[in-house]
Amino acid sequence: MTVEPEQLGIIDYPHPCLRRAAAPVEQFDAVLARLAGRMFELMRAAKGVGLAAPQVGVSVRMFVMNATGEPGDDLIVVNPRLTDRRGGAESEEGCLSIPEVRVQVRRATRCHLTAQDANGKPFELDGADMICRIWQHEIDHLDGILIIDRMGPTDRIATRRALQELEEKFRRSNGGR
Repeated sequence: MTVEPEQLGIIDYPHPCLRRAAAPVEQFDAVLARLAGRMFELMRAAKGVGLAAPQVGVSVRMFVMNATGEPGDDLIVVNPRLTDRRGGAESEEGCLSIPEVRVQVRRATRCHLTAQDANGKPFELDGADMICRIWQHEIDHLDGILIIDRMGPTDRIATRRALQELEEKFRRSNGGR
């Protein structure tokens, strides 16, 4: 990582980092721990429940989450893999990298997560409902997939203007590119 974690902030759509498949984490060190800490700070400040490393411009397979807001429920998830997806439900989702946009997304309602913690220690969890939805949303980020890729035609029409404004803001902040 070339940038110090403390200098990172949440990046907005259509930043290219949001569209890249993230690389596996291979080095479990103090920099990774500081990155996770900064991601929790940013997630809480934005009143989110999850934040993936690509959303702060770091293309590695890690996300942080806390579905309850209770400090004891913080979870750092590195190199995750989901299996045994079951059920399905449509529900509204937002994304910290796509401010002001909320869309209906269909997700599995139960799944099994295999991952590593910030020290590289493997763990496994079963999740349901909101927990399972967060895992799927954040792993989508690690694969370069956004909620706008999963929305239906009605949401596509409803969000068109907001997405165009984000694209224009990005072009202006990057010298018209």
